[in-house]
Amino acid sequence: MKSDIELINSEGKRSDGRGPHDLRKIKIQAGVLHRADGSCYLEWGGNKVIAAVYGPREAVPRHTQNPLRAIVQARYNMAAFSVEDRKRPGPDRRSVEISKVISEALERVVLTEQFPRASIDVNIEVLDAEAGTRCAGLTAAGVALVDAGIPMRDIPVACAAGKIGGQVVLDLGKEEDNFGDADLPIAISPRTG
Repeated sequence: MKSDIELINSEGKRSDGRGPHDLRKIKIQAGVLHRADGSCYLEWGGNKVIAAVYGPREAVPRHTQNPLRAIVQARYNMAAFSVEDRKRPGPDRRSVEISKVISEALERVVLTEQFPRASIDVNIEVLDAEAGTRCAGLTAAGVALVDAGIPMRDIPVACAAGKIGGQVVLDLGKEEDNFGDADLPIAISPRTG
């Protein structure tokens, strides 16, 4: 089946008309949830993601507190209706792993030392999934932290790069993700590296 799909045509255009370094359309809106301290709604291609930030607040239970800094806990979840074949509700192995990676990425940019014994909770819900949901989730989380007024060294952003037929492309679409040769999600802090 892989050979039946033309991911890049003879003119160097991808199946959706983008060039190799073009991103899908991105729409970002901050402050969409009024009960959260900060929030972001992000559309990136066919992805729809919402992120909510709560905190900094006292970490509970108390044994989870760090006396020197805040802990950043991200929870990434794909809604059961977010994919074509209904996903089983609740966290799966992939969601747990992505939650851990996003938590570690956010902890590196948040000025956690300003909030000893505190917790900053970031909830990321994928409402509609196409490709690159972990990159969209991390980017939405960064905007939600800014909306919450959390002091940070930088705002993290992410995008996937991939290889299709020997050519490197950015921001893989669904078919490229499924049938391309490789993909590598990359997160950076533009100012601090």
